Amino acid sequence: MKSYLIKDTTIHERIEMLKQWEETEGCENSGMDLMDFYADYINGKKEISEINAAYSARYVSEIPDQDDRQGCGMRTRR
Repeated sequence: MKSYLIKDTTIHERIEMLKQWEETEGCENSGMDLMDFYADYINGKKEISEINAAYSARYVSEIPDQDDRQGCGMRTRR
């Protein structure tokens, strides 16, 4: 398997790889522009993993407080 690290690819190879992703993953119809999203990768500023991690970190999940949890009631039985 070929490495996709910046140090192992040229700008042309990075662009071609992203074009393949758009075609094979169906991203061209998603409204997401991979060339724009991964511009820092294309330009050699950030690795794909760094961009993906930053994007994933934007998601927030709400975890209810301990007192608000609904459960089966087993811990309150004696």
